[in-house]
Order: sequence, then C-alpha cells, then structure tokens
Amino acid sequence: QVQLVESGGGLVQPGGSLRLSCAASGSISSVLVMGWYRQATEKKRDLVATITNSGSTNYADSVKGRFTISRDSAKNTVYLQMNSLKPEDTAVYYCNGRATLRSYWGQGTQVTVSS
Repeated sequence: QVQLVESGGGLVQPGGSLRLSCAASGSISSVLVMGWYRQATEKKRDLVATITNSGSTNYADSVKGRFTISRDSAKNTVYLQMNSLKPEDTAVYYCNGRATLRSYWGQGTQVTVSS
C-alpha cells in the first residue's frame, strides 16, 4: 500500500503562484510514475503532469511553460510549482502514484484562482 498526502492548495489571484506538495509513504518502491491530476467542478479528472523514477517529465499542453513537476527522493515528496495561474486552473488537484498493478490517489487539495 502507498499513502499520498497533498498540501499547498489555496486561493490565489490570477497571475500568482502556488506550490503543491505530495508526501508519499508505504511501499514507495513499487511506484513507477508520480503525477498530478486535476478535476474541476462537473468535469472529468485530467492529467496535469507526471514524473518517472528516472526524472522524465510530461505535461498537459494547457500547463506547459507555467507548471513544473519535481521530486525529492530523499523526502519521498513530489512537487508541482504552478506559476502564472489562470482562473481556468481552478480545480481539486490530486496526487497519483502509478505502480505495476494499481494506482494510488491522495485526497486532493483545492486550488482556486480568483480575484
């Protein structure tokens, strides 16, 4: 089992920045890819960014150049640095850990971009 706990969400004005954190615990060695997803109200959950154990990253087109995913293996933590935030970035952000046989999800953290 893998436990994922997100933090760092909140209310920010358009153009502002936030950094989300995802602390992982448990059978972390089984996780191959870590990622962030988001789900806006009445919409499906979409991929935001992923990072592999080797450090390869992938981003949704809508966040390229604005968001950066990174990991600190010593702390078992994955980060999502979000800059130049837009109202359309408003959503619940979920941390995901993908292992060979299953995926794990955190409880989510709300990000609201509004003036």
